[in-house]
Amino acid sequence: MDRADASKPGEILATISSLAEYKKLPVEALPALAEEIRDFLVDRVSRTGGHIGPNLGVVEVTMALHRVFDSPHDRIVFDTGHQSYVHKILTGRAEGFDRLRKRGGLTGYPNQSESRHDLVENCHASTALSYADGIAKAHVVRGEDRHVVAVVGDGALTGGMCWEALNNIASRKDLPLVIVVNDNGRSYAPTIGGLANHLATLRLNPTYEKLLDTVKETLGRTPVVGPPLFEAMHAVKRGIKDAVAPQAMFEDLGLKYVGPVDGHDLDTMISALERAKGFGGPVIVHTITRKGNGYAPAEDEPDDRMHQSNAFDPDTGQALPGGGGVKWTSVFAEELVAVADERTDVVGITAAMAKSTGISKLADKHPERVFDVGIAEQHAATSAAGLALGGMHPVVAVYSTFLNRAFDQVLLDVGMHRLPVTFVLDRSGITGPDGPSHYGIWDMAVFRVVPGMRIAAPRDAATLREEFREAIAVDDGPTIVRIPTGAVGADLTALERVGGVDVLARDGAQDVLLVGCGSMVTVAMEAAARIREHGFGVTVADPRWVAPVPEALADMASAHRLVVTVEDGVRTGGFGDALAKAMRDAGVTTPLKDLGVSAGWHPHGSRDELMADLGLTAQDVARVATEALVRLDGSDAALRV
Repeated sequence: MDRADASKPGEILATISSLAEYKKLPVEALPALAEEIRDFLVDRVSRTGGHIGPNLGVVEVTMALHRVFDSPHDRIVFDTGHQSYVHKILTGRAEGFDRLRKRGGLTGYPNQSESRHDLVENCHASTALSYADGIAKAHVVRGEDRHVVAVVGDGALTGGMCWEALNNIASRKDLPLVIVVNDNGRSYAPTIGGLANHLATLRLNPTYEKLLDTVKETLGRTPVVGPPLFEAMHAVKRGIKDAVAPQAMFEDLGLKYVGPVDGHDLDTMISALERAKGFGGPVIVHTITRKGNGYAPAEDEPDDRMHQSNAFDPDTGQALPGGGGVKWTSVFAEELVAVADERTDVVGITAAMAKSTGISKLADKHPERVFDVGIAEQHAATSAAGLALGGMHPVVAVYSTFLNRAFDQVLLDVGMHRLPVTFVLDRSGITGPDGPSHYGIWDMAVFRVVPGMRIAAPRDAATLREEFREAIAVDDGPTIVRIPTGAVGADLTALERVGGVDVLARDGAQDVLLVGCGSMVTVAMEAAARIREHGFGVTVADPRWVAPVPEALADMASAHRLVVTVEDGVRTGGFGDALAKAMRDAGVTTPLKDLGVSAGWHPHGSRDELMADLGLTAQDVARVATEALVRLDGSDAALRV
């Protein structure tokens, strides 16, 4: 299809409003449909942003799955779920791509509320095999004749959960479970680790079969000695093949192996899946794919093959203008490099996300001091502990939501040993279009309980640089620096610093103390202006370090009639909870209103939309504070009477 015509679905794609209609298509129509799907994906995702590279790579794989298996009777699980766009199209949701990752539109991951074909809303990597193991066992116990398919990106295989699951799956020879390893050599960026290298060896050694064919042909023509010698050579071949191909690795676990299969050859994929389906036990189908396949800008993008993109020009793949300004991640990356230039003990660790967390900037300048561990956050935390024991100061940069997976390691391996490890949590707070699995709203509540943990929440670029350096200077325990996504606003200069707390505004009357955490200081400042319009005096404070709670805040609270905290983390166990406890311990009786993210799984949408839904806009904060002060005035008047 011509790119100019891609705004409308192709002739074949336009006929597919359900999976049943796709299954009715003649086989000879499928290659053309694959091209239409690629054009459709580029056109739609170029408008909304999303995971374009991974989905271009699984077009034929997904089409083959839905020809061989009968969803939802047969259960299909994606790992991770961002490679499910083609699945959504084939199950009748093409029209929803106009609002992909937008409020009220399709999510970027499988979603049970969208379709009965979406079973697991898995948005974190390395989980599908455990889901599939349990689902398949349930089918066996219930006597149900159903298959389970787990589509696992090779990057997900760098996560330990995959291997725990494989170990259990291999012990059950009766599980009707097909594992499709989507091997494109990449998770986000190129896949890291020994397993990745093992799989890559096959892709990088295409000549060994040709060599053995030549040997066979030559020896077969040699009289008497030839055939017996070839049999001996064939044994050598098996050894060579075991050394360079992954089947030995999987078969040693007791799993049947099929492959490698060209993941862009529909006929071959369908044949391989049919054989796997008929085996009757767990089978690995190893497919070789190309991330970004069929779209030159993605194929030629060296960093991550357009893994996840904002809106872009579909002809060039270049990002469209918009969303300008310096990003929080960029500020951190620059400061990290500056600190590393000054301190040779500073090293960086990331979990397959070097570019998106800023660690890549350090890798560019000091490659020997950066360690990308793959999608293995637990290992990242304990490896950081080892680096600290070895005399280094590791900086572990991950998304806030992903550090949840390593709580035990942060608690016991790092915290209990009082090791100087700094975790920089990107995408903290409400992040928007990726939905609830990616919101960084738990970190302040979850990691506050680690004894000795210090958590910084910068409000702007200047305080990010300052607080990151303060974190690096800590040598007797772990630290966290949490930063949101998007552009950094203007620096907010403090009037003074009292006991480590920045005071940004203060009026004559001390009616309400507004305490903003991190980027929510900006909201607190805007709310303060609204509160003043009602005749109340406002003090705005930034604790800078939200754990432990600065003692000075309790003193400030005692001098005010009301305290209001504003944070973009969960309320339960959050900063407001912690300040209320600190005030009780100090004997401060000033009433406190804690505003934060309410309990629940909040849907995807823009950050502004979500903040309005959660009651965390400046207008909301001002209304809560003003109404509380009016009630206090009424109580005071009643007491005076």
